[in-house]
Amino acid sequence: MKISPISILLNDDFKPNKIFYLISGNESTLMEKIKLLIIDAYRKEGVTQKTDIDSIKSFVDEVGLFEDKKIFLCRSCKGVNEESLNNIRKSNNIFIFVQENSQSIKKVKNLFNKHKDCYLFDCYDLEKDSKILILNKFINDNKITISKDVYWLLIEKLENKYIFFENNLKKIQGLDEEINNDTIRKILGLNNSGKEKIFFNLFKNNKELIEIYRNKILNNSDVNELYYNSKFHCQLIIDSSDLLEYQKRIPIYLFKEKNYLVELYKKYNSRKKKLLIKLLSSTEKILRKDSGLSLAYGLRFILAVKKISVS
Repeated sequence: MKISPISILLNDDFKPNKIFYLISGNESTLMEKIKLLIIDAYRKEGVTQKTDIDSIKSFVDEVGLFEDKKIFLCRSCKGVNEESLNNIRKSNNIFIFVQENSQSIKKVKNLFNKHKDCYLFDCYDLEKDSKILILNKFINDNKITISKDVYWLLIEKLENKYIFFENNLKKIQGLDEEINNDTIRKILGLNNSGKEKIFFNLFKNNKELIEIYRNKILNNSDVNELYYNSKFHCQLIIDSSDLLEYQKRIPIYLFKEKNYLVELYKKYNSRKKKLLIKLLSSTEKILRKDSGLSLAYGLRFILAVKKISVS
């Protein structure tokens, strides 16, 4: 059966009760976190032995050699099918399969999804709703008080990759000073160079926008920061059904840009939203393939957003 990886992250009392676990997706840091949580949960129940194997075939060849319950960490799903699972179902062992998403494991995922003694985890970049759930738990667990503008700054700026998201929360947990916009910006490495302001210049002509881009965006890291910041604003437009809902969604810390954002939203209709979705989708494919955007592509992206917005 399929289960959300976020539900495991939020459950301090998670007790594993399955034989087979498949951790897949394309977000390797979240996949690793889920694997460690499962192993740790079994350790608390006294299952401490674990063995790494390449595939289920490695276990089948050695069946009968192990008496104590053990966790087998399988590096791939090679050889997994209905018959092989049935052969080892009564072995009194636990099997954790970890393999990134691909067409080759589609049948295996369907198999895990239909059996009650299986858990299937699909791990992808954290979305806004997931960030909110994790951040809320962190705030409650640590009895931290933060303002609304700091809260939404964190939701926007914290990384979509789980390991970076978690590491920054740990930095906040260790703070001895007041948690405000300045301290959060220091922790997240945000400066006042103006990269995040580029999105607020879409009404300028192309020549001016290109000049601003070239002055502020100097490397691939800058491009990625600009993209994720712009994606946040684009997603607000896409997800809002009307102007009133959009205005409510604008974070408090963007009060200075609210009039600009409202005017920008007024230029959008369903057709333009579809174009924006298509642009974000194509850009995400490049990000997944190349793990970043080039300076040239970053410029093409922001000009494409401008073209959709003001045309």
